[in-house]
This record gives sequence, C-alpha cells and structure tokens, in this order.
Amino acid sequence: MSQLKNFPLPDVGEGLTEAEILNWRVGPGDQVELNQTIVEIETAKASVELPSPYAGRVGELLAQPGQTVEVGTPILAFELDDQQAESEEAQQAAGGSGEQGGEEQVANLVGYGPRSSSAKRRPRKRGAAPAATAQPAPDAPSGGGAVESGSTAKRNGTNGTPRSAPAGGAALNGSAPSRQDSATPSTGLVPLAKPPVRKLAKDLGVDLRSLTGSGAAGVITREDVERAASAPAAEPTAPSPAGATGAREHRVPVKGVRKATAQAMVDSAFTAPHVTEFLTVDVTPMMEFRQRLKTHPDFRDVKVTPLAVAAKAMCLAIARTPDVNASWDGEAGEIVYKDYVHLGVAAATDRGLVVPKVRDAEAKSLRELAVALDELTNTAREGRTPPEAMTNGTITITNVGVFGVDTGTPILNPGESAILAFGAIREMPWVVDGQVVPRQVCQLALSFDHRMVDGQQGSRFLADVGAILSDPGMALTF
Repeated sequence: MSQLKNFPLPDVGEGLTEAEILNWRVGPGDQVELNQTIVEIETAKASVELPSPYAGRVGELLAQPGQTVEVGTPILAFELDDQQAESEEAQQAAGGSGEQGGEEQVANLVGYGPRSSSAKRRPRKRGAAPAATAQPAPDAPSGGGAVESGSTAKRNGTNGTPRSAPAGGAALNGSAPSRQDSATPSTGLVPLAKPPVRKLAKDLGVDLRSLTGSGAAGVITREDVERAASAPAAEPTAPSPAGATGAREHRVPVKGVRKATAQAMVDSAFTAPHVTEFLTVDVTPMMEFRQRLKTHPDFRDVKVTPLAVAAKAMCLAIARTPDVNASWDGEAGEIVYKDYVHLGVAAATDRGLVVPKVRDAEAKSLRELAVALDELTNTAREGRTPPEAMTNGTITITNVGVFGVDTGTPILNPGESAILAFGAIREMPWVVDGQVVPRQVCQLALSFDHRMVDGQQGSRFLADVGAILSDPGMALTF
C-alpha cells in the first residue's frame, strides 16, 4: 500500500512569498532519490533548483510550468509506502520541527526550519522576546488548499488559519502526463532544456513550449531552437484599422525580479525619507593608480576596475561614518548598527535588476574585493546568483557610469540607510594650480535615509569617498 504525500513550495529566501515553476525535472511515475533535483523555480531574486525531500516515486505534479504559486502551496505529491507515511505522521505529531533527524524531513530542505539572523544588534535595555521556531507547512488536500506554516502565516497575517490556494494551484484532474508526453507541445508543459539553450530561445524569440526535443529523454537542443528560428514565418495578418493601437502593443506580466524590484522601490520611496547629495571628483590620480597596479605582481591576473576602488573607498569611509551602514528597526524603536559590511552591487541582467552582496567587504583587501566583484557580476548576468547571496545587505553601490550616465538619484534598498551612485568617468576641463587642464572627472551621488543619517554624516561620508578617489594615498590616513 502507498499513500500520497504533498510537497509544499518551500521559502527559499527571506521575504519571498511566491515563485514561478520553470521546469519539472521529473514526471509522474519517476523514481527519485533523496536530494535529487526535481524542479527548477524562479523567485523574485533568482532561479533555484529544489531537491527532493524523499526517496520514492512521484505521484502527481500539482503545478504547471509558467504557473506562479505561493509558498506553502503543494506542488508535487509523492507516493510513500506505509512505513514512510507512519514515520511522517509520528514526526508531525511530535511537533514537526524537523530537528528529530530523519533523512526525509522537509525541514532539512533549503528555506525550512529556524532562521538565523546575521545582523548584530546593540544590546537592548529591556528583555527580548524568545524567537519563535518555524514549523514546516502541514499537508494540504489534493484539491490545492494549504495550511500556512508559522512564518508564512505571520507574513500574510492569517495567524495560521487555513487558506485556499489560488485556482491555478489546484491538483491536475486525472492522471498527469508521463515524462515523455510532457515534452510534446500538446501538454503545455515546458520540455527539458539547458540554461544556454533557454537563453538562445529567448534571444531568437522561440517558444520552447512549441518544440519537441530531439535529444535524449526529450531534451531540447541548440539545433532544435535554431531550426525553429529559421522556419518560414506565418502568413501576416491584415493590418489593423487606423487608430487601433492595440495591435501595435504587447503586454508582459509583471512578475519575478521586475515585480519584486517595483514593490521594493515603492516601499522604500514611501517609507524612508530620502536625501541625495552630489559630488564631482577629479579621479585622475585614481586612474593613474590603476595603471600602476597592472605592473604589480599581485595584480597582474586581476582586473581592478574603478568600481572596485570606489567599493574599497566606501568600506574605509564607513569606519568613520557608521551611520550609513545601519538599519532602522521601527518595531523595536532602535537603530541597528552593523559591525560588518555586506556590500550590495546593483547588476543589470536579462531578468532585471538584481543586487547580490559581497559579504564582509570591509575585511577584504583591494585585490580580494576586485575578484569578488568580478565573480559576483558575472554570476548575476548568467542568472546563477543564489537567493542567499541577495539578502541582508547593509549598503549598496550602483555603477550608472557603465551606461554613459553622469549620475542619478538612486533609491535605497529596503533595510539599508545609504546607496552610492558611481557615474561615468569623462575627460573634462579642470582647474589645477590656477591652470585649466584636461582631467578624468566623475560624479558621485549619495542617497541616504534621513531618519538615521543627518546631512553632516552623509556629507562627511561622501567627502571621504571622494577624497580617496581623488588621491588613493589618503586611504593611509583612514
């Protein structure tokens, strides 16, 4: 005898409440091993591969590719034998905390179980309430209803009461298609395809759902995509009447990174009182310093960009003005000063703007920081940044200069008190010792939260960054 055990969508990152199903790696009837990748999802921050919490057989797929489901909603049902089912029931009856050790505990998956915070708070004068232990989401009926876990219920304000899943999250009626069938256009499911092939399809405007993979197990290959892209186009439709603008418009659903970015920016703009200050800097000495580093043995294999030097200058300046590396805790009525710098770097990607973090940037040398920035941005552009790399930032730098822009008024990332915009470096006339000479000049813009950072602190921090960029030797005085 076997029983169906629902696998709810886990919370794979702080603050994430939903994810889109990108691609199933398994189908009904497939035998899977513990921790085998079963599905690829896209959250508001990154693409994530979820491992199987069980070693067993797949019963049903409860969500389709392209569908957005909320955290805690069942997305797959496993067939468990009676022994596994009894073990699960016993563990849930004991509290379901996931700390009893079974290999098949869902709590051991990413996003489950108690969270640990990396923020270092100053000691409170009053006693702090004990932290609640997160509970894994209980099973929901096969129709798609779910009971929220403690953390999800708190986030949605339901206090743990049952909540029906969206209509799109209901279980598929009847038996789900087999893995081989899922590779056909008639099912509407996305066939297997490697990330480079999916990117090629996106670049060429090819819908993967319309293709049948020629590779092993129905995997779509590069040749399949190129063949579809070179196929004759369909007959054009009759032109729309004059004034009918609908035929000349197209709509794209707001989801994923774009949805998260929009919400975060609105929340930040209307929560933190922004102030922006500007500074124009002669960075000729910094550019000459970079040239000298190219001949240094320790830097011959490292590309030290102006952004890396600016990032190092920020870390040094933070030591003199820690207010720009703090956060506002309205509930506790406290300002949380961070004794570490998790430097966020805004990176433009095909999926939208993402802000991965360089952890403990203040402890890194210029060489280490340059290497970390290079790896961080390359990973972000390839869409491989894990969710945990984009959380708990303390301050951010955005390089608008790569787009030829002089500067801007950046919006704070929620939870941070400052963000620095680094503008384009241009050759401009500059007065040096009473003479107008050509110099390398750039503009800096610092936005800060006026609840924590006054004009004095913001100005001092910006001036310190500018001083190091205009004379790298000033770093010795910090």
